[in-house]
Amino acid sequence: MSDEGRLVAGRYRLTERIGRGGMGTVWRADDEVLARQVALKLIQARPHLSDDELATLYERTRREARSAARVVHPNVVVVHDVVDDDGRPCIVMEYVPEPALADLLEGGRTLPPEEAARIGLGMVAALRAAHAAGVLHRDVKPGNVLLGPDDRVVLTDFGIALTAGSSTLTQTGQMVGSIPYMAPERLRGLTPGPASDLWSLGSTLYQAVEGRPPFKRDTAMETVYAIVTDPVEPMKQAGPLEPLVELLLSKDPAQRPAAEQVERALLATWSGAETEVVRPAEPVQERGGRGRRRARRGRRVALAAGIVVSTAAAVTAVTLLHGPGPHSAAKKHPAAAPTSTSPSPLPQGYRLITDKELGVSFPVPDGWTAGTRATDEVTYKDPTGLAGVTVGTVEPAGADPITHFADIEANTKVNYSTYRRLRMQRTAFRGQPAAIWEFTFQGRVRVFRAIDLGYGREGGREYDIYLSAPDAKWETYRPVFDNVRDGFRTTG
Repeated sequence: MSDEGRLVAGRYRLTERIGRGGMGTVWRADDEVLARQVALKLIQARPHLSDDELATLYERTRREARSAARVVHPNVVVVHDVVDDDGRPCIVMEYVPEPALADLLEGGRTLPPEEAARIGLGMVAALRAAHAAGVLHRDVKPGNVLLGPDDRVVLTDFGIALTAGSSTLTQTGQMVGSIPYMAPERLRGLTPGPASDLWSLGSTLYQAVEGRPPFKRDTAMETVYAIVTDPVEPMKQAGPLEPLVELLLSKDPAQRPAAEQVERALLATWSGAETEVVRPAEPVQERGGRGRRRARRGRRVALAAGIVVSTAAAVTAVTLLHGPGPHSAAKKHPAAAPTSTSPSPLPQGYRLITDKELGVSFPVPDGWTAGTRATDEVTYKDPTGLAGVTVGTVEPAGADPITHFADIEANTKVNYSTYRRLRMQRTAFRGQPAAIWEFTFQGRVRVFRAIDLGYGREGGREYDIYLSAPDAKWETYRPVFDNVRDGFRTTG
């Protein structure tokens, strides 16, 4: 039965459904007390959810209202109230009677760089206000940008926003956000910051001038892989916006410009002035003069979120390159739990890699070459490009590797139907808490298999050793993981 005409909370008459999302439906409504039009976000009935899941969903709705309400700015949607609708919270917002940016870009349509810059100015102003209030939006995309009367740009839908000092409401098994607009650090399981919202702004601007998101691929898994590893494709229609968009889409959050720099560059493009030369944001110097950028950034992340997620989250992002399907069975290997802290001698046919940036050394087969590189991990690929080993670090380490792996697995099950667990075990490695995780997934052409070892003590440094390869040749590639694991040592 349609909700049209229904009265909510004794005063809001639903007149037209104007949007639908994962959490609920947005209606235009008449406020019969104040004689004005408003927008109502109604939570859909979810009979399949447990009481705990419903409580989380309802609290997320209330948090959306609180997050948006604490950001008072002309470019942020105004929240009027939260009312009860048959036991479910309902957000009452201002009604913006114009289309979303997504409507203008539908079907690959584009905007001139100057118009894209104008809209971007409204978006970055909204983000600066949100970040100043301690709110991360986490779902910046064309569908959440409304274009109102008098050239007003309005950022809306703070449904998955994260407020400083509050706990995350991401349920186990959920990846919240829209993948084509999610920053690489979020897809790799790291803690987002203001730079993550700016990456999403860059992705939105890219689509506005080029007609598609920058890393959109045929499947969600390929899109995830492209975001995390692929360079941005050259722009053909961005004009003076191109240097800014390229910097916003940097893989490393520290290489993205600050919001103030973004605003100046957009203003220059919109006004036709000489384009602002944009540089990456300068890292903040901590008291005591501790100079290493990665250490500083790690501390800021830990203080901001109070949680740490290991680079093993790259399992659900980087390794799922080749798309969905079934898996083939394979025999299990015993958990890795060496009793000695000394690395094994260098195996024949291997060379030793010493990575000063990560502070580790490990053997890799001759002929394997360095591939993807980030500040906290490095990948080596075999000559076919189908198999690779990744070594990564996160500092400080979380409390329990097995719990963390289980959380990542829950996300994987929801978002990638072809994932199949082979084993997940608590273990120890070099006398430290560890977990081993082995699974398969279907690629576009073949089945892949992966194994991940994560270890480290809480508050110290966490290390991850990960291998993925075609399942049909697993017995050939599996010894590579064993040799990297056994020869792995820390150097700094």
